[in-house]
Amino acid sequence: MKRLTLLLIAVATLAGVVAFTARAPRHAAAQEAAPIFVTEIPSGYRDWRLISVAHEEGDLHSFAAVLGNDVAIKAYREGKLLFPDGTIIAALHYRHVPSEENAPTRCPSNW
Repeated sequence: MKRLTLLLIAVATLAGVVAFTARAPRHAAAQEAAPIFVTEIPSGYRDWRLISVAHEEGDLHSFAAVLGNDVAIKAYREGKLLFPDGTIIAALHYRHVPSEENAPTRCPSNW
């Protein structure tokens, strides 16, 4: 009885794997993916809208702003799970680094 149960489980698992791989698209590797990093600034970047800002305190001292073009803003407002082609979202990160020139001066000890 145990052998029959194990055999049925093995056959069902094998059938599931075969069915899953048969449904997988064969042409996915042929499609070229969009680049993740942009090497050239797109036109119209000055009109992008602010999506969010962040400020990290503590030892990080970083500031960040997330910008998006009109396509990204429209897709976000419509609640689309996948952003359509042409969507550009940019993250700008700034980090505060103290310099000697801007360091606060110390008061003399005899004051």
